[in-house]
Order: sequence, then C-alpha cells, then structure tokens
Amino acid sequence: MKDKHLKIDWSGRAHQYSNKDINYLTNIIKYADPLTQGKYLKEFEKNFSNYIKKKNVFAVSSAAAALEIIAILLNLRKGDEVIIPAHTYCASAIPFARNGAKLIWADIDFKTRVIDINDVKKKITKRTKAIVIVHLYGYTVNFTSIKKLCKKKDIKIIEDCAQSIGSNLNGKKSGTMGDFSCYSFHAQKNITTLGEGGMIYVRENKLAQKVAGLRHNGHIDFKHKRKQYWLPAMGNLDLDIKNQWPFKFTLSEVQCGAGIVMLRKLDSLNKIRIQRAKKIINSLKNFKELNFNEEFKGTRHVYHLLSAYYKPFKNINRDDLIELLYRKFKIKCAVQYYPLYRYDLFKKMGIKKINCKNTEHFYDNMISFPFHVWMSNKNFNYLIKSLKYCLQILRNKHLQRKLNI
Repeated sequence: MKDKHLKIDWSGRAHQYSNKDINYLTNIIKYADPLTQGKYLKEFEKNFSNYIKKKNVFAVSSAAAALEIIAILLNLRKGDEVIIPAHTYCASAIPFARNGAKLIWADIDFKTRVIDINDVKKKITKRTKAIVIVHLYGYTVNFTSIKKLCKKKDIKIIEDCAQSIGSNLNGKKSGTMGDFSCYSFHAQKNITTLGEGGMIYVRENKLAQKVAGLRHNGHIDFKHKRKQYWLPAMGNLDLDIKNQWPFKFTLSEVQCGAGIVMLRKLDSLNKIRIQRAKKIINSLKNFKELNFNEEFKGTRHVYHLLSAYYKPFKNINRDDLIELLYRKFKIKCAVQYYPLYRYDLFKKMGIKKINCKNTEHFYDNMISFPFHVWMSNKNFNYLIKSLKYCLQILRNKHLQRKLNI
C-alpha cells in the first residue's frame, strides 16, 4: 500500500509510458489478431536477437519461467549440484531445486557484491552440473576464468541477466557468454512488458528447438503432410523430452508490443541510470562510510539498482540511516537481498546453510536507494541533499559519543 505522505517512495514501476507508446499499444489492443503468439511476438524476439547479436531467443512470461525451462533442459538427475550465489533473488534458485538439483551456495565478492568466482572454483565437484552467474544490481560478472574449466568438465554456465540487460563485459553483452541466459521484463526492471515478462537464450541449437513446445503446452505441427488442415486435429501436442509435461509461459501481443517500444529506448534509459548513479556516488565520495560497488576495467554497470554498504559505527548502523531518511525526509529505501539460506522455505526443504561471510556482512549493512528512472530532477536532487544531511548527522552523533559529549 502506498504511503501518501512520502516525498520519494520505493516505486513499484521503473518506467512511465509516453503517449506515443500508449497509442502504439492501443492499436495492438484494437486490431491485433491473434492477441497472443502472433506477429508482435516474432518482431519482439527478432529485435531482441539483433540487440544481443544471438539467435535462439524466446519470449516467455517471466525470467523465472525462463529459468524453469533452463532447469528442464539441463536434464538434472539425483545428486546433481548447481552452484548459486546466496545473495540474489529467490527465483534464481527455486527452479533448479524444484527440478531435483542440490543447491550449493556461493559467496559474493565484497567489492563487487556479485558472485565470487574464486569461491565458485572451490565448490566445483564431480557432481557439479551448472553454475548460475547472477549479474546482480546491473553489474556484469567477470567469469572468463572459469569458462575453460567448465567446458572441460561439461558444466553449463547460466547467466541470470534479470537486472543487467544492456550491460557488458569487454564489449560482450551480458547473457551472451554462457550456455543459457534469462532476462526479466518485470515492472521494476530496466525495461518492462507491462509488469511481467522475460526472455530466454539457448546457445545449443538442438536444445533451443525444445523451448517453443515447453513454453506453450507442447503445441507443434504434425510431422506428416495433411490433406485437410483440420484433420486429425487442428494442431498436435508433443514434446521431445522424456517424462516432461510442458507449461504455459507465453506473452500476449500487447506485452510484446510494450517490449518492442521499450527495447528501442533501452540504451538511452540505461544512460540516464548510469549518469544519475555516478552523480550520487561522486556527491557522496567524502562519506567513506558509504561504499558503492566497484567497477573494474572492462565492466559496465547499468545500475538497475543503486545499492551501497554502510560501514557501521559503534551503536550506529544501516537501520539508523534508513530510519532517518524515512522519518525526517520521507524517503523510502529498501534492503536486498536476504541470504537465501535464511528463508524458512529453503530451511523446510532441507537446503543447508553454509558460511558465506561476505553475503552475511553485506546484507546486514546494505541499503538500496529509490532509483526509478522517471524520478523528477527535483526529487533526485532532494535525494542527494537528504542523503548528505543524514550521513553527516549520523557521523556527528558518532563523534559526540566517541568524545562523550
């Protein structure tokens, strides 16, 4: 429920559609026939394929749906292990657990706040089937050092690009360097297809041929040529995967239309995010207690979220900063992401906790600032001014306590 008294809320939508966008979508609503699985789906997939410069892309109902399909294509068997960062959204993990994998938690690198590749190397065993590389917060993980090892051991690399669409590593777009990838068009992502949506990329052609059936109830053409289009039925149902039922993971034509218009704007929207993020980071550089994740040579951060580590003083911590911003300036921040092994669901399913000290320490001291791209310049400057004030207040309070004033 929205708090009407807030000056800057944590928005549930990352974008506002222009009148031109709305007119385009209105025409689809009025005239598209069919309203699903039609020409706009094909156009959206084609445009996305051109954007990432890869074939075998398929629009689906969410990134979670994409990961569900990927988990099925892995052909997981009892005892197979999938390495996943403990610091990520739950949808990065659930599809693999649901399909029988044993989840192995990997820690994050404290400077980048994404999966620590050195920790991943330590956790690879003869049972490792796949590694999920989550490009969290919009930051592209550099996993080049494990690609040869994974190829040698036939370990599949899955890129979770739910938050990183448009980011790249040494000129290669996130999602194009592994065996599989998923993208999210959820309401809060860098682009959205009217609230929900996703895309899947599959490198291997043979596996890619199975996706269309998996996402649409197994609908395919009959193999034999038919004299009458309605016999023996209007269409066939089949799936070239043993003991596997298909799903209904499709996008409507209107959603695909939204994807088409948003994809055209993606790079310009990401540019705004990057410029604003750097302005905040530079404006707060004198407050060493607030640390933003580091960018290294060859990486590009598209700042899906703007998160930071607040180094606690004695008796002053992250919660004090969030409370002060909320109480005095009516700014709502967020805390992300609860270490997955702390959730009751994962505990009840028998997935063991493991010591991920960077994950623990970062989560307990992190803060995520409101950062929707349509925030007015007035509110954006108000956010910076308020942050400076609150950080200084807490710093002064610490000094007063230290001097026993």
